[in-house]
Amino acid sequence: MKTIAITGSSGFVGQNLKKFFEDKKCEVISIKREYLKDDNKLLDIVSKSDVIINLAGANIINRWTESYKELLYSSRIETTKAIVKAINSSEKKPDILISTSAIGVYDNKSTYDESASLNNDFLANLGKDWEEEAKKAQIPVAIFRFGIVLGKNGGALDKMLLPFKLGVGGVIGSGNQAFSFIHIEDLLNAYEHVIENKLEGTFNLVSPTPTTNKGLTKALGKYLHRPTIFPVPEFMLKLIFSEGAKILTDGQSVVPQKLLDNGFNFKYKNIEQAIEDLVT
Repeated sequence: MKTIAITGSSGFVGQNLKKFFEDKKCEVISIKREYLKDDNKLLDIVSKSDVIINLAGANIINRWTESYKELLYSSRIETTKAIVKAINSSEKKPDILISTSAIGVYDNKSTYDESASLNNDFLANLGKDWEEEAKKAQIPVAIFRFGIVLGKNGGALDKMLLPFKLGVGGVIGSGNQAFSFIHIEDLLNAYEHVIENKLEGTFNLVSPTPTTNKGLTKALGKYLHRPTIFPVPEFMLKLIFSEGAKILTDGQSVVPQKLLDNGFNFKYKNIEQAIEDLVT
């Protein structure tokens, strides 16, 4: 029986991971925010854990004021520094650290796998710094670059559904921006796959078939049986989210080459399969 410690376990992905591994009879420890400031408590948790999963970080879909940008940065980097310090100080070290990043490290000019060079804007630099901090751990490290995680009862899809159910859903901007996503079930299975196969390195956590915002909108309309004729203008999103609107208007097209190369089998390979499962 493995012991798995998780930062950010109260978030959408964290809650699902906790239940997933508890159902598999693992002991799951939530690394609470206050534990990250208590060196002794954190060291005690790390020294009795087989796996550390680092998810902590302020919500990226928000209005990016300068102070919120600082929070986005500190909530990721400082948490990871504390975790890495505890790992490196522990006599009995975990088998692996799985830390999080995002596909925002890539630009939006092409379709990329893990070997691609990285972009150079706020979001990309945040991801790069987060990854570099995790790699300082003196144990095997896997970096999971998340696409948009789609699941029931929370996360991005929950926020998208209401306007569509009311019949006022539609594309964002032109609708042509890439939308790389992963079904929550595939994401959970990817964690198990990497742990069980003792894999390390960087992994894109996305489905094998990226789509566009228009493709997502079409799938939602089809399976919710609702019209999708009300586009959301980009300027409205910029008024609400300022620079943070680019999360919704400026997507990346990404493929999970390293997972595929390591024998991982996706259950939900395209947007239609994912949306049909989640909304019907």
